Amino acid sequence: MREREIESIADKCRREKSIKFERVGWTATAVDTLCPSQSLRNGETLASADGSFELGFFSPTVSSTSRFLGIWYKKVSKRTVVWVANRETPISDNKGVLLFSNHGILSLLNSTNSTVWSSNTSKTAQEPVVRLLNSGNLVVKDGKDNNPADNLWQSFDYPCDTLLSGMKIGKNLVTGFEWFLSSWKSTDDPAPGQYFVRINISGYPQLVIEKGSKIEYRTDRGMVFAL
Repeated sequence: MREREIESIADKCRREKSIKFERVGWTATAVDTLCPSQSLRNGETLASADGSFELGFFSPTVSSTSRFLGIWYKKVSKRTVVWVANRETPISDNKGVLLFSNHGILSLLNSTNSTVWSSNTSKTAQEPVVRLLNSGNLVVKDGKDNNPADNLWQSFDYPCDTLLSGMKIGKNLVTGFEWFLSSWKSTDDPAPGQYFVRINISGYPQLVIEKGSKIEYRTDRGMVFAL
């Protein structure tokens, strides 16, 4: 995005005290940005500018009463979820709300106002915004900063069971932070299951599929993967 467009987002957030969301089942103009002190509730969504991805509340199956905050393909008729925020802490009703603070923190609350999930960042921004990018990446950033390296937080750092273009699998050898995939526990439970895809750094780095602590598959040594 060009700098001029970034500035328009920040200006819009300063001007508007409310924002219209695309409500499921309604005909409305979708928005991709959340500004400080704004919220996202059940039935409301953010959509990427090109209409590829959508962020909102969902239940994994028709019979499930659990609600999760997630990102899915917007143009696919059968909902295909690619990322879930509260994988291990479902909300039991449709009273969940996603809040965005003036400090750039996303917080997911249940009906008793208890926090079931939140973003974590040690960075600060003068004019923080949340934006769902065309890549499917949900980012918290300064509205006037166009450098991805300066993002306060991004969902691509916390992949679930889907590797989207721009994501990575690996490990930061300095901080120990690891990017890896993990299967859902079941079709109606997005909590981490027993399968993992990660980079094994014992000896030559290798991409491996693990079932628990057992390696089920490994790539040839020295192979490099990019998405």
